[in-house]
Amino acid sequence: MENNTSLQQQLLEAGVHFGHLKKKWNPKMLPYIFAEKKGIHIIDLNKTVDHLQETAAALKQIAKSGKKIMFVATKKQAKEIVSECAKKVNMPYATERWLGGMLTNFNTVRKSVKKMQSIEKMLNDGSADSLTKKERLTLARDKDKMEKVLGGIAQLGRLPAALFLVDIGHEHIALAEAKRLGIQTFGMVDTNCDPNKVDFSIPANDDATKSIAIITNYITAAIAEGLAERQASKDDEETTEEGSNELEAKAKRMEAEANAEGGRAKRGAGTSAPGAPKRRTTTGTRGPVRK
Repeated sequence: MENNTSLQQQLLEAGVHFGHLKKKWNPKMLPYIFAEKKGIHIIDLNKTVDHLQETAAALKQIAKSGKKIMFVATKKQAKEIVSECAKKVNMPYATERWLGGMLTNFNTVRKSVKKMQSIEKMLNDGSADSLTKKERLTLARDKDKMEKVLGGIAQLGRLPAALFLVDIGHEHIALAEAKRLGIQTFGMVDTNCDPNKVDFSIPANDDATKSIAIITNYITAAIAEGLAERQASKDDEETTEEGSNELEAKAKRMEAEANAEGGRAKRGAGTSAPGAPKRRTTTGTRGPVRK
């Protein structure tokens, strides 16, 4: 309980409890509203803590299973925080703008990513040296533009298993695409949004930088934990495999030695010892001898 209290205290200090103006509220957020103060809704931090821990546990399991979680935050105050957190755990992210069809038209987006990577390769390995200075400059500008939008998903080879969104109202296109593809959704939900639109909602202030930072960092720590557990179980498997390989090799050596011993024993039995009675061999007589 102490842990919860200290987490609640941290959330309070970060201003996670400040919602929107009463007139902007979404009635579906009623269960998560604690009170109204000076025309502003105050979020119930007990509910925030519960939902945050539930979300973190679910994302930890996804990370542990080796699947990808995509971070989405195109709001000015969230961009830097979210991209840094995603990089820490090597997860894909979209923080510049959401390209329509980034998920639903994933194959086309992958082609753009490959184009960006081939331009980068050309500029780095010197194959662009034969081009004019103007052409090289145009290529570099194209690459930078693409890098800005697609850089966060450059290593994403297939669709992510989950989406973590900061402000589900602002990221409604990403949310709609994820829903259409059956991708699990997790999000920070302020008092002006519908919490039922995401699979896991965290009632929280999604406008203040401090609030976004504390929630995103908590989520990132859970994902990192999941990845560490995955690595540890992999290492254990490798150790067990090495052990079983050693046992197998030992068994094979023993079997080979036993076979060699058996071979020597057979050879020993095949050569008769001196003075041993010789086996009688039949002569070529056919049938009984006639008198």
